[in-house]
Amino acid sequence: MPTGDVERLRTRYDTILTEADNPPRPHRPGTHGRVKQSPACNLIRRLREHRNEVLRFLIDLHVSFENNQTERDLQMPKLQQKVSGCFRSETGGDAFAIIRSCLSTRRKQSDDLFNSLVLTFQEQPPMPQLE
Repeated sequence: MPTGDVERLRTRYDTILTEADNPPRPHRPGTHGRVKQSPACNLIRRLREHRNEVLRFLIDLHVSFENNQTERDLQMPKLQQKVSGCFRSETGGDAFAIIRSCLSTRRKQSDDLFNSLVLTFQEQPPMPQLE
């Protein structure tokens, strides 16, 4: 993305957060400790503090704009948990997680999943490509 566009988007981001009207709650007299803030106030504060991380996708093409892939990676274990109630053993849960992780990695690298499984069962598992 051109530098001018990146700066324009960062400026717009800052403007939106500046216009967000949700000031911190004041400290009440006679009370001690931190004042519990509203969820909106906490979100605005975190978006300000972590501005560079939130906007990282603008300059680093390896960072996705959305987190759908992460959510998709979590769907299958959650579905398995809903269907059976739980894993029968810790070993079974660990095996499930390892298999899903390997298949997810192969899929992200556009590999043939069936061929990857065949090679794995032939004790020649394909190794992921590291960048």
